[in-house]
Amino acid sequence: MPEHHAKPHEINDVKTLYEWQSPGRPFKKRGRQFYLTSVLIALFVEAILFLFSQYLLMVVVVALVFVAFALSYVPPKNFYYKISTEGIMVEDRFFLWKELYDFYYKKSENLETLHIRTEAFIPGELILTFHESDKEKIKHALIPYLSFREYIRPTFVDKAADWLSRNFPLENK
Repeated sequence: MPEHHAKPHEINDVKTLYEWQSPGRPFKKRGRQFYLTSVLIALFVEAILFLFSQYLLMVVVVALVFVAFALSYVPPKNFYYKISTEGIMVEDRFFLWKELYDFYYKKSENLETLHIRTEAFIPGELILTFHESDKEKIKHALIPYLSFREYIRPTFVDKAADWLSRNFPLENK
């Protein structure tokens, strides 16, 4: 009796496990108070840098404030995300499973985001947005390929950013 062998194209078929569309980054529309407070802080920092003749740093501060304003004013476009048996696709960039390390969920701008850490230093971490109804479906699709972390210890930068945003908010909630 002949043995049944799988055809090569059946073994290598790539299957889509889950796909969705959502904004490319967390976004929250900011009010006038946010912009005014940011400008006042930037002017204060600019004055200090001017006193110490740090002209190049003054340009950097202006550039950072400009980027912050642009990101907080312009809403992100929707991205296409796909989880397949080969890896994860974000728009037109594909990440193989061997390039990815683990994943966890984290709240950002009152929106839950999916963080997937990479083996490579750059990008280091993929941050994907999703709709709340997709959370369990995404987790179910990722579990066979990546480790899920319930808790990730916050870094010094995370703790400092949380402390600053709690104690010195740029706008009232």
